Amino acid sequence: MIVRPDTDTVRRFAVEHQAVRGQFVRLGDAWLGLREHGDYPEPVRRLLGEATCAAVLLASTLKFEGLLTLQMQGNGAVRLLVAQCTDDFRVRAVARFDAARVQDDFRALAGEGQVTVTIEAPRLASRYQGIVAIDGDSLSVSLEHYFATSEQLPTTVRLATDDLGASGLLVQRIPVMGGLGAAADDPEAEQARVLEAQQTWEAAREAVAGVEPDELLLRPAQELMQRALAGHDLRLFDARAVRFQCRCSLERVSGMLRSLGEVETRDILAEQGLVTVTCEFCHRPYRFDAVDVERLFGPAAAQPTVPDSLN
Repeated sequence: MIVRPDTDTVRRFAVEHQAVRGQFVRLGDAWLGLREHGDYPEPVRRLLGEATCAAVLLASTLKFEGLLTLQMQGNGAVRLLVAQCTDDFRVRAVARFDAARVQDDFRALAGEGQVTVTIEAPRLASRYQGIVAIDGDSLSVSLEHYFATSEQLPTTVRLATDDLGASGLLVQRIPVMGGLGAAADDPEAEQARVLEAQQTWEAAREAVAGVEPDELLLRPAQELMQRALAGHDLRLFDARAVRFQCRCSLERVSGMLRSLGEVETRDILAEQGLVTVTCEFCHRPYRFDAVDVERLFGPAAAQPTVPDSLN
């Protein structure tokens, strides 16, 4: 069995003194753990893996504390796909699809619709949301469109998934800062600096576009980065661990039932004998019997709710 290096990590890199940066992610156990909680046809599974890597790449471009959600919603076979990544790189993802319409084609899977990126962070007064149309013949193209329109950053993205892992590589050209000192007073020197940055970006974009899926899944991260930025002073940052972990909890489910309302919750209890809420991401069931519902809505509702029938 081939050992895949750099699994379950995300790593940033940059070209010293140039306006080019990037991120690389490779998932192994995190991808296998996530897949345990859903039975997906291969084309849907592949798209889900790409979206999960994309969420990690997007999160790694930011400095925030909170949650990033990548959502694709359209009229194709995959009606809804959601991938989430926290600031400390805990991931989860889920897809809703029409099995009879699944084809091995991105446009058939996605259809017409939109890709939405949402950032929820305690320090933000309101959540940030960027929306672009599903574009091109891959999720990568749609993400490049997102960065070009929402972030105004030229970006190249490569994504790949198989049964054992998922990987993603993102390279961006960031704005060129104005020259300092003598260079700022020398228009020719400044023009040469800007031209060099553009040439570096063009070379990196072309190299990344040529990376094959098998390379993305199997080759060491450093080797891939050095190939994409050959001949340049490459700076590699420390790798960060990525893991699958669902964010569902008893408190969240209890809050959801309170939002649903006492009358409707008690009606479900009377009809079914139990109120069962199953997490869409990890399929963990939370079961509330009559005693649990009384705790939710009775005089002791302010106390922590611990269903006796929790599995």
